[in-house]
Amino acid sequence: MNNDLILLGHGSGGRLSHQLLDELILPIVSEVTSPRQDDAALLESVPCRLAYTTDSFVVDPIFFPGGTIGSLAVHGTVNDLAMMGARPLWLSVGLIIEEGFSKADLRTILEDMRSAADAACVSIVTGDTKVVPRGKADKIFITTSGVGSVEHDFTIHGANAQPGDLIIISGTIGDHGIAVMAGREGLEIGTDIKSDSAALHGLVADLLAEVGAALHVLRDPTRGGVATTVKEIAQQSAVAITLREAALPVKPAVRGVCSILGLDPLFVANEGKLLAFVAAEGADAALAAIRLHPLGIAAAVIGTVEAGPSGRVQMETTIGGMRSVDMLSGEQLPRIC
Repeated sequence: MNNDLILLGHGSGGRLSHQLLDELILPIVSEVTSPRQDDAALLESVPCRLAYTTDSFVVDPIFFPGGTIGSLAVHGTVNDLAMMGARPLWLSVGLIIEEGFSKADLRTILEDMRSAADAACVSIVTGDTKVVPRGKADKIFITTSGVGSVEHDFTIHGANAQPGDLIIISGTIGDHGIAVMAGREGLEIGTDIKSDSAALHGLVADLLAEVGAALHVLRDPTRGGVATTVKEIAQQSAVAITLREAALPVKPAVRGVCSILGLDPLFVANEGKLLAFVAAEGADAALAAIRLHPLGIAAAVIGTVEAGPSGRVQMETTIGGMRSVDMLSGEQLPRIC
C-alpha cells in the first residue's frame, strides 16, 4: 500500500478517515481536536447581524502562478463576505478528493488554506472530507462557506447603485484568468503574470471607515469579469452605466496575451479586485483610501452611473465611439475558480 496517496478508505468514515483528519487535515487548517469533532461547530458570541455565503472551487490547474486552489478557496469566500461590508469570522471547508491524489499535494493545499485564513484573521471551524473513485473527480474540489459580522448600518448591495455614482476598480483586471490559463496550457508567455488572488476585507474596512454611507455597491468581478459584473449591477439597480475604455487598468502583459488569444480583458476573471460604486461627493476620498492600501495602488475611476435606460451598459472606446457591453456569453475560460 502506498501511504503517500489518498485511498477510497480515507473517505469511508472509518479508521483511515480518522487518521487523515487527525494526522493531516485538522492539524494544518483548524484548531479543532479529536475530543471536539462534533457534527457542527458551536459559534459563541454571535453578533446581531450576520452575512453568510458559500462557494465551490474546481480550478484547473490546482497550482497556478500566484496561488493554489487552497488559498483561492479562502480568498473567494472571504471576499464574498467583504462585498457585503462584513468582517469575516468563520469558514467551513468541504473536500472532495479523487482516489490516488498525492498526500504531499494535499498538504500543500491545506497549508496554503491555513496561511490564507490566518492572514485574513478567520477561523476554519468545521468541514467534511469525501474520497471518490479514480476518474470520478479531477484531483480535488473544495467547497467553502463563510460567516461574517456586519458591524455598520450602511446599505451596500447590488440594487443600490444610484445615478451620479462613480465606479472605481481597485486595480488591474484580468490577472487571475490569464495566470490560470497560462498554467493550464503550459504557455511560455515570456512574462511574470500572476494571479491577483487576495483577501479584500481589509481594503473594504478602510473604505467603509473613509466614506461610510457614500459607498453604495461593492462587488468582486470574478467569473465573467468586470463586464458581466457591471451588467448585473445595472440590471439589479435599474440604471444605465457608461464605462471608459481608456481608464481601465490592464497590465501590458495581460493585454498582450489577450490580444494574441482574442480575449477581452473586460471579461476575464479576477480574484483580488473589487468594484466600488460611490456617490460623487465621496469618490475622491474613496479613491484615495483604496490607493493607500497595498491591494489598491492601481485603483482607477472607470465609469459612471446614469438614470437610464434600465440595465444598459456601454463603453466609450479609445477612439471616441460607443459600444454596447453585455454579459459574458458562454464560457470564455472554464474552471477558472
